[in-house]
Amino acid sequence: MKTKAVRLYGKQDLRLEEFELPGIKDDEILAHIVSDSICMSSYKAAIQGKDHKRVPDDVAENPVIIGHEFCGELVEVGKKWRHTFKEGRKFSIQPALNYKGSLDAPGYSFPYIGGDATYIIIPGVVMEQDCLLAYHGDAYFKGSLAEPVSCIVGTFHAMYQVIQGKYEHQMGIKEGGNMAVLAGVGPMGLGAIDYALHNPRRPGLLVVTDIDDARLARAASIYTVEEAVKQGVVLQYVNTKDMEDPVAHLLDLTGGEGYNDVIVFAPVKALVEQGDAILAKGGCLNFFAGPSDSAFSAMFNFYNVHYGLTHIVGTSGGNTEDMKESLDLMGKGIIDPVPMVTHIGGLDAVVDTTLNQPNIPGGKKLIYTNISLELTALDDFEEKGKTDPLFAHLAGLAKGNNMLWSADAEQYLLEHAKNI
Repeated sequence: MKTKAVRLYGKQDLRLEEFELPGIKDDEILAHIVSDSICMSSYKAAIQGKDHKRVPDDVAENPVIIGHEFCGELVEVGKKWRHTFKEGRKFSIQPALNYKGSLDAPGYSFPYIGGDATYIIIPGVVMEQDCLLAYHGDAYFKGSLAEPVSCIVGTFHAMYQVIQGKYEHQMGIKEGGNMAVLAGVGPMGLGAIDYALHNPRRPGLLVVTDIDDARLARAASIYTVEEAVKQGVVLQYVNTKDMEDPVAHLLDLTGGEGYNDVIVFAPVKALVEQGDAILAKGGCLNFFAGPSDSAFSAMFNFYNVHYGLTHIVGTSGGNTEDMKESLDLMGKGIIDPVPMVTHIGGLDAVVDTTLNQPNIPGGKKLIYTNISLELTALDDFEEKGKTDPLFAHLAGLAKGNNMLWSADAEQYLLEHAKNI
């Protein structure tokens, strides 16, 4: 069977190609991809090429398919897995296989599996690691977003509180405590706000910072102060851009106590140091934002580490249990990743979008792999709709949903967009 896919050959060398897939083995599954959400991690892989920890050294001779936030349908199931998986079922994948200490992952390391493709072959290791997950949602794009949501879930689970005088850690954020989400209105920050407000373990105070009024206003319109109150959380949005002393202001919001939990969503030295400076005694700083620079570093107050029990953790992706929790919470309508999406496009938009990720404003760039469509912001639907009936209809659907993407919009797009 032929597939169309975007493959990585080396540093900044991405190519949209059509090629033949081999027949599946007994322990493999042939699948049809419908949607993939482009992650900043794919940009890092494309920029670093074989220097990336997950990309094979021989990628120039044996290219890999990129994209790891994908959802689709199973087409043909190999003999080994027919008792477990059924053809026609929707699926999502946890790309962090954690197989025998290897960093190999779909979307980085394999020649025939990645999200930016029409058809893929799922290797046996994915099923062996319980990383092929059933998806029962009403839209493919939500299945794609389950992976980034799982990264957020994992972040919250990885944080911990130190019990003074005892050699034990209480895992998770401090329930009823003070929490700060710095640079927190990008796509992953929005997901963190959603999870902080709606998961069973919630802070008492949630402060979200950024330096862009428009982004803060959008976040505040989606996750409102009023909704937070209903969940028992005091929510405040803060623009720190022009503050003479943002640390003092953020500490004042806690009555000088500081923050039990801080998540940093941008790889900026000053921001990491700001997060350190606002930690409460025993506070946990989670550095979520994976930098492209392998030498990235920042100052950390080790006086407070010694006397104040402050500490730092980092997470890179979630695990399978995090993914299952994400799918469960989305399926029950407890959390909703829809606000993450700000752009849509077709498979032919992947190369430029991936290589220019840092320069494209907004949140998640959602790709539908079986159509041809330039990357388009939801905010531009109405303007494009003046000359394009497809976008005219999509603009109407978005307007009726607080300018957010939706299952109805996805269905209409898949039915009416140009096939690739």
